[in-house]
Amino acid sequence: MVGLPLLFGADTGSVGAMVQEPVTAPRMSAAPSGRKLEGVPAFRSLMLRYALAFNEQVAQTAACNGRHVLDQRLARWLLMAHDRAEGDEFTMTQDFLAMMLCVQRPGVTIAARHFQRAGYISYGRGRITVTGRQGLEAAACECYGTVRRRFDKLFGTGSR
Repeated sequence: MVGLPLLFGADTGSVGAMVQEPVTAPRMSAAPSGRKLEGVPAFRSLMLRYALAFNEQVAQTAACNGRHVLDQRLARWLLMAHDRAEGDEFTMTQDFLAMMLCVQRPGVTIAARHFQRAGYISYGRGRITVTGRQGLEAAACECYGTVRRRFDKLFGTGSR
């Protein structure tokens, strides 16, 4: 979801959004979404829970990027992408991963090769396939589970 500033009464935001996978998603302009927030308490509640979960994820990611080694952070990011993908394969370039993990691309290349040799992923030409989710979960730091459990609690979702 993008557009959290609307939830807090602002009409614009200062943060851009990036879409990694070609997807179809519902779109609502600012005026109708503002009316829904005011007129549909269940929608407002859902959006507030999302804002809380998103804020906690951002905070956890910042702490994770400063504390954990690249292999752990890459495993966490791949698991999050896998959770959101409609299958085991998704678009994800090493350049994008390097940017999101605040590292140089060669570091991502080395870590991704390690995961590929271990049988956790296969990758090539900007596509990653998760082939050993349990291995990625074992390689990830505790930050992945912390954020995942919070989303599950707030939204009643289940793990893969």
